[in-house]
Amino acid sequence: MTSRISTEIAENARAWPFEEARKIAARLGGKKPEKGHVILETGYGPSGLPHIGTFGEVFRTTMVRRAFELLRPDVPTRLIAFSDDMDGFRKVPTNLPNQEMLKQYLNKPLTQVPDPFGTHESFGAHNNARLQAFLDGFGFQYEFLSSTECYRSGMFDAALLETLRRYDEIMAIMLPTLGKERQATYSPFLPVCPTTGNVLQVPILERNADAGTVVYEDPESGGKVEVPVTGGNCKLQWKADWAMRWHALGVDYEMSGKDLIDSVKQSSKICRALGSAPPEGFNYELFLDENGEKISKSKGNGLSVEDWLRYGSPESLSLFMFQHPKRAKRLYFDVIPKNTDEYFQFLDKLEEETDDAKKVENPTWHITEGKGRGNADRVPLSFGLLLNLASVCHAEDKDVLWGFIARYAPGATPESHPTLDRLAGYAVNYYQDFARPAKQYRAPSEAERAAFEDLVTELKALPAEADAETIQTQVYEVGKRHAFENLRDWFKALYQVLLGQDQGPRFGSFIALYGVEETVALIEKALAGENLAA
Repeated sequence: MTSRISTEIAENARAWPFEEARKIAARLGGKKPEKGHVILETGYGPSGLPHIGTFGEVFRTTMVRRAFELLRPDVPTRLIAFSDDMDGFRKVPTNLPNQEMLKQYLNKPLTQVPDPFGTHESFGAHNNARLQAFLDGFGFQYEFLSSTECYRSGMFDAALLETLRRYDEIMAIMLPTLGKERQATYSPFLPVCPTTGNVLQVPILERNADAGTVVYEDPESGGKVEVPVTGGNCKLQWKADWAMRWHALGVDYEMSGKDLIDSVKQSSKICRALGSAPPEGFNYELFLDENGEKISKSKGNGLSVEDWLRYGSPESLSLFMFQHPKRAKRLYFDVIPKNTDEYFQFLDKLEEETDDAKKVENPTWHITEGKGRGNADRVPLSFGLLLNLASVCHAEDKDVLWGFIARYAPGATPESHPTLDRLAGYAVNYYQDFARPAKQYRAPSEAERAAFEDLVTELKALPAEADAETIQTQVYEVGKRHAFENLRDWFKALYQVLLGQDQGPRFGSFIALYGVEETVALIEKALAGENLAA
């Protein structure tokens, strides 16, 4: 349960979930909705494996839902995670097994395509299960709805009949947005062929609103076929489908990606034609891969939730999703360490904050549902430091790291600091899969060699109890005594020669963690020309 703050604070909070929640509150006009609750929806097209962007939409909508509940605690809310699994299977994603088998099922509804992984009754069911598994893993409260079940059960029948009655109005909305060739064949209704089961993209020849049927020309035989628009015998084109869904379910809020701005406009017009107000919402920026390209389910070029959770905490993923939803962001492995450390930095600030109005501007307030750290252990060192420790130790498991951690933070154990223990595990995984293959050590130049030798002398002269700050001061002083244009070049040399990378942690903190004697030995190995990658 979200910790309670005053309605006044919620009404004036600048954090984006409250800005969005105020749109829903304004929609109600101070009244309770006739249906007795507010519905927020997220949509998912299971034509490819669910990626992290799908998770992001549910996470962000959940943040808006929580903010609304603080604004209007008297109005219950529902969050529907909707899967468009009756959509036709138009192309085979390149990241799936059994490609040749799947090609035989093109144009079938996704719930009629066999599961290429062999674990579920259909490809649509497989992807739906994966979606629900990671939503459940994060503890989201939601109701899952399947398009196939909604169409076939009759849940959408009334809305589909209304769509048929408003056929001409919908065509007037859609045709101006299409090219001439598409205009000639477009219809909001896609019949499901009674013989092949394919979702057909064919012109509608006749329609009978009183009977609730449409007539199309069979692409195989050329004969006319009449089918009901209800009971799963027809599927709507997706913009009309989106609008019909808003109308049928009474959706009050749904966000979507920037690439769907025009689709939102057309679907909103269709929703109004059906007699309902379109939902509130906003368009978030898209996630990009390491090459700056849009993440695609069919390409499989994005991270999965499972990928992220091998290298970083669930909270770090939540922070990535929370921050700057209207800014395009690279979603690749190298963003994980930064978000991991920033999460704990924000959490520390939340613990120190006494002003409720400022607390709700902190991302971790939203991520922890207002609880903050609670009973969780504090993390006495950064994830960045752990990564570099794993790197210099060539760690194969986290037990190696704990030997150094226990000296740096006396009394800390895996049992007393389970969060830190998990971070140590992430650090080892990240080092083995990413850091180690990317490392490029170099020998010091003659000028750098003199500085390294000077640093060895200074480190050996330090008292045994020297802390990270004292060590950092000595590292600075050595850099200032030698012919570097600026101190950045000195630290870059330390990172490249000793760690095989261009940047790294605050070096005094690293030495305090790794050990002064161990660091001296590391420098001496580098000066002797030994292979630090071994």
